Amino acid sequence: MNLHAVKAIYAFEMARMWRTAVQSLVAPVLSTSLYFVIFGAAIGSRITEVDGVPYGAFIVPGLIMLSIMTESISNSSFAIYFPRFTGTVFEVLSAPVSYVEVLLGYVGAAATKSMIIGTIIFLTANLFVPIEVAHPFVMVTFLLLTSVAFCLFGFILGVWADGWEKLTIVPILVIMPLTFLGGTFYSISMLPPIWQTISLANPVVYLISGFRWSFYENADVSVVLSLGMTTLFLLVCLLTVRWIFKTGYRLRT
Repeated sequence: MNLHAVKAIYAFEMARMWRTAVQSLVAPVLSTSLYFVIFGAAIGSRITEVDGVPYGAFIVPGLIMLSIMTESISNSSFAIYFPRFTGTVFEVLSAPVSYVEVLLGYVGAAATKSMIIGTIIFLTANLFVPIEVAHPFVMVTFLLLTSVAFCLFGFILGVWADGWEKLTIVPILVIMPLTFLGGTFYSISMLPPIWQTISLANPVVYLISGFRWSFYENADVSVVLSLGMTTLFLLVCLLTVRWIFKTGYRLRT
């Protein structure tokens, strides 16, 4: 494996994050803090507990997942789309590096950024509500799997997009609604039976449920099922990316 190539791509992408620290780090933390103020204080004063957990603490895992998913898609999609837009992607494709090394550089950097943002939001949440993590290893596992999976998804989106508008249309019209309807601010057990069944068709439910279990040991679905669904999504994205590099879909034209 050409570790020098991986390191070069990784370092370049990480340097871009520090050059745009306000947009990359400060903005997600500020927006999440507003969620805590609005939902934690305003609504939390009326909904004291959910499944035995104070409402302010209950929404923390969902808010972290919301930020992780949106930032992962944004970081990785822009990382590959901009070289395509400027034409510099051909320099990478013509270099003596495999698609695995290219993927490790781009997706690795994007996942690192997401993990940093998730950690900062977790620390910020402690300023608003007391948080206890029952299973730290499971929490880190879900954070890592979700970051990598959605960075891969963002990479696919960045390759597919043929205009700047398409970089935002999927996160805004698909990912954001699925996240809000996936139990970020509530437990699906609070819904009528028919809507509970419908909610199970939402893949984000499994991500948030499993991640919340690592905090408070209560979940809407089995944590094993949540882990399996997250891993399955990651594998599907990996296979799709492999197909993209194998066929050159929208990379060589």
